[in-house]
Amino acid sequence: MTAFVALLRAVNVGGTGKLPMSELKAMCEALGFEAVRTYIASGNVVFTSRKSESAVKKALEARLEAYAGKAVGVMLRTAAEMQAVLNNNPFPKAPGNRTVAIFLDAKPPADTLAAVKGRKDEEIGLGAREIYVHYGDGIGQSKLVIPAAKAGTARNMNTIATLAKMVTEL
Repeated sequence: MTAFVALLRAVNVGGTGKLPMSELKAMCEALGFEAVRTYIASGNVVFTSRKSESAVKKALEARLEAYAGKAVGVMLRTAAEMQAVLNNNPFPKAPGNRTVAIFLDAKPPADTLAAVKGRKDEEIGLGAREIYVHYGDGIGQSKLVIPAAKAGTARNMNTIATLAKMVTEL
């Protein structure tokens, strides 16, 4: 049994992609996932499954597309991978609510940093399948554009810490 964190892209953000977390939990249980728990209404769910990562991703994305009528991106991490995202934060002294990891399906492209636009005081670091950003003045004032992050989904370090703890408790 593998413990997973699933991070849904563009769910319950800005009035689009409404998905009650109770519905997400029910979907995961219907797919045969066990010990399912959600965290805050932004598409975070932890669970265990005997299926491979690719099978879990495929099944969950298909179920979400059937529900939403459009593709919903899902980024998966195992418990160890989620802990590594937290441990490898290149900005550990920065406030957790001003530092995010943008989760991707694959390693960030080699030109990720060169392609960044609108950078002011933000610090950017690359992870295994993540892009880390510390927003010095806060995300609300930022004009930062990271083309490589377009298909990813971001979570702040406070949320990542909570999810890492939740998934290790399964």
